[in-house]
Amino acid sequence: MGHTGWDAERCVFVGANLKHDDAGPVDLPSRSDGFVRGLSESIGGPVGEHAVERSGAARSGGGFWTVSRIVLALMCLTLALHWVQKSPCQDGAWQEHRQYTRFCYTDVLALYYAEGLNEGKVPYADHPVEYPVLTGAFMGALGLPVHALGKDRPEINQGQWFYNINALVLGAIGVGAVGALLALRKRRPWDAAMFALSPALLVTATVNWDLLAIGLAVFGMLAWARHRPVAAGVLLGLGCAAKLWPLFILGPILVLAFRTKRWRAAMTTVGVGVATVLAVNIPIALAFPEGWKRFFELNSTRPIDWGTLWYVGRYLDTKWSPNSAGPFQWLSDNIPTLNFLSYALFGIACLGIAALAVYAPRRPRLAALAFLVVAAFLIFSKVWSQQYVLWLLPLAILARPRWGAFLAWQVAEVLYFVAFYGELLGASGKQVFPEGVFVLAATLRLATVVVLCYFVIRDILRPELDPVRATYADDPDGGDFDGAPDPGDRFLEPAADPVPARA
Repeated sequence: MGHTGWDAERCVFVGANLKHDDAGPVDLPSRSDGFVRGLSESIGGPVGEHAVERSGAARSGGGFWTVSRIVLALMCLTLALHWVQKSPCQDGAWQEHRQYTRFCYTDVLALYYAEGLNEGKVPYADHPVEYPVLTGAFMGALGLPVHALGKDRPEINQGQWFYNINALVLGAIGVGAVGALLALRKRRPWDAAMFALSPALLVTATVNWDLLAIGLAVFGMLAWARHRPVAAGVLLGLGCAAKLWPLFILGPILVLAFRTKRWRAAMTTVGVGVATVLAVNIPIALAFPEGWKRFFELNSTRPIDWGTLWYVGRYLDTKWSPNSAGPFQWLSDNIPTLNFLSYALFGIACLGIAALAVYAPRRPRLAALAFLVVAAFLIFSKVWSQQYVLWLLPLAILARPRWGAFLAWQVAEVLYFVAFYGELLGASGKQVFPEGVFVLAATLRLATVVVLCYFVIRDILRPELDPVRATYADDPDGGDFDGAPDPGDRFLEPAADPVPARA
């Protein structure tokens, strides 16, 4: 079962009742991360001992600019730059495809008009909404007051006001999500900088309302980690009511409960999560069934969307069988079959992840399994919008905080972002580049997500390579699972000075 005793260096008790302790040495990426360590050579090498001592003093209150405050400031800077990047579109004057040539399109502004908010229409009651209930309510809560203010004041640009209010609120939620990441990684605060400095976040933060679900999901994971299963269930359920994917986190919780035999907290969270989803949806479904069903109808009838695995396959059909419809084109023409196949592949992937969780040499961490589930959903989905990268962002950071592979993925996402706008221009009649360029960018994005999945799976099968477990004794996100007895306890003791990662 592994050793039991006191590890003075890490100030934690190692044994059957092990719990993670945030009071310990802070991870320094310039020492523990091979990619960052290599970059640090250009400015004199890894941080020295005196700098380490200064960092520790700042962390304990010896200076204002602690690591956490630096990371939060970086997040605010990224959001400010994002606002500047979207500013050419804020007035709604999108002549000559300005929203595409300036890379500044946002659903938030476009849907203020498309969803009838500019006419005072109440979401679901007066107009069907293509999003889950909490997102629709969020749109209405911010949009209807703007309409009420502007209907007798023609000098007010209602769309611009609506976008800016959304940018402020979503930005605040994003800053809160970074705060939650910092709380989850008190001994690895620089991990949260990966979120704050994300190039994908810079270009997609307010393309849609995804930061709402991200904030709820991350705070739900924090509640679970802090042994508050009811709060975790409420937050994850609300996240699902905003976007579907936060509900997927409940699956790994159940699988880990099976492995650890610790069911009480897990079943509480799952039960409360499902009850929360129902409590939010049922009143709207009963009162406004036609408006509520729009989200489900759209997803069931929606064809293959740009940038997905199926889109790439359909493009290859034209190369392999130029004179006849190939299998992917056939799927595109038979949406029910495409839906079934997409869900079936996702279900098979989930079964594989569950088997990995049960049979891995050591119990996997919750964030690693959650990342794999959400990544599998995106890989096999027929829709992969540009802003969906944000779904994976916090989970990737919690699952495998290594800068090298992370930045490669981010570069691929930015290349896809640029190619996507070129494709939009092409669809609008202004050809920018051949279709194959966009397909290549989509393939690169898909490939980098698959590579991230490979590294996460490798760390599960070889837990001694897990960077988080090189800092924490077990699973800082695990809640009731953290420190649970496990046959893999022989892997518990991390290196005193983490070895730089190879990838």
